[in-house]
Amino acid sequence: MSFIKGQIRKALSGFYYIYSDGETYQTRARGNFRNRQITPLVGDEVIFESSSLTDGYLLEIMPRENELVRPPVANVDQGVVVTSLVEPDFSYNLLDRFLVTLENKGIEPIIYLSKTDLDPTNPLIKEVKQVYEAIGYTVIIPKKEQEVTELERQFPERVTVFMGQSGAGKSTLLNRLAPHLALETAEISEALGRGKHTTRHVELLPIYDGLVADTPGFSAIEFLEIQAVDLPKEFPEFVKAAPFCKFRECKHDKEPSCEVKRRVETKEIAQTRYENYKQFLQEIENKRPVYKKKK
Repeated sequence: MSFIKGQIRKALSGFYYIYSDGETYQTRARGNFRNRQITPLVGDEVIFESSSLTDGYLLEIMPRENELVRPPVANVDQGVVVTSLVEPDFSYNLLDRFLVTLENKGIEPIIYLSKTDLDPTNPLIKEVKQVYEAIGYTVIIPKKEQEVTELERQFPERVTVFMGQSGAGKSTLLNRLAPHLALETAEISEALGRGKHTTRHVELLPIYDGLVADTPGFSAIEFLEIQAVDLPKEFPEFVKAAPFCKFRECKHDKEPSCEVKRRVETKEIAQTRYENYKQFLQEIENKRPVYKKKK
């Protein structure tokens, strides 16, 4: 049997469905993955062997660019952060949490502001676009007729995940992009004011010459993997300002002659971004260290 290169597109009930040269192979993982405490993920580039489309073995996982825990996907190129204008109300804090997490993983964020049709004259629409485009992020504000076209352009040759607060309309948007998926949409539960989880396994689906995870990602974010010293690096506008700070490892908090603080005062850096940065920094610094138990 020859070794074949491919990509895991779906993982279900212990089987890994690997795509290679126009075919999908059903495989099982060799036992040594468990011994090495490696879990193959959807999105992994792999080497496998196969005697038929339904009988193969996953042998090796190539080095990953990145990996997410929710949804469990590897080698993600971009994350579409679906954030709603109303119902639930827009939150700079929540949006910045997603952006920081994506930056930390080396995933390019795309901001998609949903439910703008419910309050089309809201001044926040223009403000959000200005704040985040100035940083260099792609911001999509849908207009009825072209609401998906602008997003479609982002997909070719990339692996994309959708994420955002519960009830922001992630599943609805995915359904609109690819009606044949007919993903279950979660209505906002009126009593709880947040969406119900409806997604089960993860699959990468070919859409518009790219691949999209059919499972929307996390809706609440804690900075479990980010160190305080790394946080400033996850704000692109701080990275640009940092070389002009007096101190090389400036945390942009209490230090004198800080260029980030100067730019906040001159409105070159958004006040909301800086306030959220300080809050995130405090959260990370107040975290108690987690000691893993020895097996």
